[in-house]
Amino acid sequence: MSTSVPQAARALPASRWRVVDIVVASVVSVAVGVIFWGWSAGYAGVAAAAVAFPPLSGLYGGGWLIAGVLGGLIIRKPGAALYCELLAAIVEGFLGTHFGWTVVISGLIQGAAAELGFAALRYRRWNLPVALLAGAFAGLAMGVSENLLYNVAWAAQWQQVYVVFTTISGTVIAGLLSWLAVRALGRTGVLSGLASRKAASESVV
Repeated sequence: MSTSVPQAARALPASRWRVVDIVVASVVSVAVGVIFWGWSAGYAGVAAAAVAFPPLSGLYGGGWLIAGVLGGLIIRKPGAALYCELLAAIVEGFLGTHFGWTVVISGLIQGAAAELGFAALRYRRWNLPVALLAGAFAGLAMGVSENLLYNVAWAAQWQQVYVVFTTISGTVIAGLLSWLAVRALGRTGVLSGLASRKAASESVV
């Protein structure tokens, strides 16, 4: 009788969360949640600057999408992007912003969208294109959901431009900057106990 283990079964443990994964994901989420809180405080100035053309504020949106992409790139397990984005949003809610607890709804939607970016490659690739894809998905979800929830009075053309801007912002701020941050962290050795420990030397594409 053959004792060989199917490839799918051998790969399964790599998808399971360890204690270190939970701890690191939680620490990252709390830290980024504080960043979210500061980012929200700066939104009033952005909205005032974009008063003549409100969709421009979408270019600022990527700052609220960092947790999902960053967490996904660091932990590299299914559910990491959703967990980190949602927990960061909860932290932001506890710290208090003028958006109130609606930030948790946003975190759930945007985290799920970032998760789809990593799932599209079956959690096997963690390079720059995948990071950009996850950021773009999160930005797209942000634009669409906020049009439905908050921008319903806008003209259709404004809503479309807003989605384009949030997608660009998600790609650049959440996607590119998160990928660069993980590469930099990899050089310090702080990722040594994680699946992303070799991030600094991995191929860009």
